Amino acid sequence: MESIIGKIKSDYALYTKEVLADIKSNKKSLFIGIPKETDYQEKRVPLTPNSVAALVNYGFRIAIEKDAGEQSSFTNEQYLEAGADIVFTKEDVFKADAILKSGPINSGEISLLHSNQIIISPILLPNQTKHMIKSMMEKRITAIAYEYVKGPYNSYPFVRSMSEIAGSYAILTAAKYLSNEYGKGILLGGIAGQPPAKVMILGAGTVGETAARAAIALGASVQVFDDNLFRLSKLQSDVGSKIYTSVLDPINIMKNISRAHVVIGALKPKNGKTPCVITEDMVRSMKKGAVIIDVAIDHGGCFETSKVTNHDQPIYTKHDVIHYCVPNIASNVSRTASYSLSNVLTPILKGAADLGGIEVLLKQDMGILHGTYLYKGALTKEFIAKKFDLKFTDLELLLSADF
Repeated sequence: MESIIGKIKSDYALYTKEVLADIKSNKKSLFIGIPKETDYQEKRVPLTPNSVAALVNYGFRIAIEKDAGEQSSFTNEQYLEAGADIVFTKEDVFKADAILKSGPINSGEISLLHSNQIIISPILLPNQTKHMIKSMMEKRITAIAYEYVKGPYNSYPFVRSMSEIAGSYAILTAAKYLSNEYGKGILLGGIAGQPPAKVMILGAGTVGETAARAAIALGASVQVFDDNLFRLSKLQSDVGSKIYTSVLDPINIMKNISRAHVVIGALKPKNGKTPCVITEDMVRSMKKGAVIIDVAIDHGGCFETSKVTNHDQPIYTKHDVIHYCVPNIASNVSRTASYSLSNVLTPILKGAADLGGIEVLLKQDMGILHGTYLYKGALTKEFIAKKFDLKFTDLELLLSADF
């Protein structure tokens, strides 16, 4: 029996053996820098300590400027415990390969950028200048704007996350400015025997839908205007209430705006600019003490009378109508907004590491590709090129040529 077994072993040793091939991983460790925001009264931070811990465990190196999370109630100690490096100067932050920001890049930071760096941030186009864009082009910067990044089903994940916050906050803000502290002392939802305040919402996207939900929950009477019938129908279905909806017909707007206590501008931008549908004459026809909340001011605003305000001086009055036109409205609830940003950014960064870097991700993820407005110094959004009279280059052509 032993001789038979020995023969089998001897014969088997002569057979060709299969050897497992080495599997090469494309995973790349990324070096991320997060500066403290100093402009636009920005209080958010793009990554929370929890997300930093997850990314550090994934192989990332993250440098965050001292006190960058302070205004969102995240301490330096929390970031240190999560594995980040706390640095004390912006120069040290900008040594990173990629810079993450919760606010747009500002003129002071442009000089800190080095060649072939990657920026992931909002763009806030009205606040950009030709000089800033040209400087980034000269440094061959690759820049991705939150506002332009697409997700599944043609969604915009960064925009949607901030829009949900902005919609809810807009209604709370409107209620505040209707009160005696600033206005005529009107309760948004009304009471028994007294009709509720009338809320008019321009735009049936995420901001409009969230604002409508919040206003209905408080008992207000809600009207929504939009030129997209599908969005109006979807909004009615999603809020579960047969509210008044209408297309953006100027005569109908004029009739209804004169009765409104609150008007919220939440129209989506077209080619980077929000359509201005409310004329000064329409604003002049509004009730004394009525409130305008122009959530779309980031992209120019829906009202002819709108001008950018800030969190220190958020309102002004024109034609006896209170105007609230703060661009980064979500920053006023910065902790919630930071969690929201971080939840969107973290899987994107992990995906980039898995593929071998952010530039590789661009070639494989059409949503991130759509968010790119500079690629190695080439300006890849035509409407930005036209705005600043700069050269436009098609991004897909660049990538197909392995630029």
